[in-house]
Amino acid sequence: METLTEYQNLLRKVLEQYTQIPYRYGDITTTLIISEDHNHFLLMDQGWEKGLRVHGCLFHGQIINDKIWIHYDGIEDSITEELVAAGVPKDKIVLGFYPPDVRKHTGYAVV
Repeated sequence: METLTEYQNLLRKVLEQYTQIPYRYGDITTTLIISEDHNHFLLMDQGWEKGLRVHGCLFHGQIINDKIWIHYDGIEDSITEELVAAGVPKDKIVLGFYPPDVRKHTGYAVV
C-alpha cells in the first residue's frame, strides 16, 4: 500500500468507523472532518454531558508527501496501530507528536 489514494481511502475508512460508535452517556457525537484535498483528517467529539460542553480532537492526521503524519492519536486502541494492521509500513507513518530526536527510537518514520 503506497499510493496517495490508498492512504486517503484507508484513513477515511478507519476513521468513519469511530463516527458510528454511540456514547453511553451525554449527548455527544463524533464527526470526521476531511480537508478539500483529502490530505488532512480530524476526528472530533462535540456535544453536552451533564450540562457541560464537550468539544475536542480525538485524532489528527495528515498525508504529507508519501507519509501519513499522526499529529494526535487519542483513540484508546490507537489509529496508528490500525493503520499498521491494515498494511501501512511503519516507515510510512510519522509520529508527529514526538520531537524529531525521539522519533528515531519509535520504530516509525523519522521524517
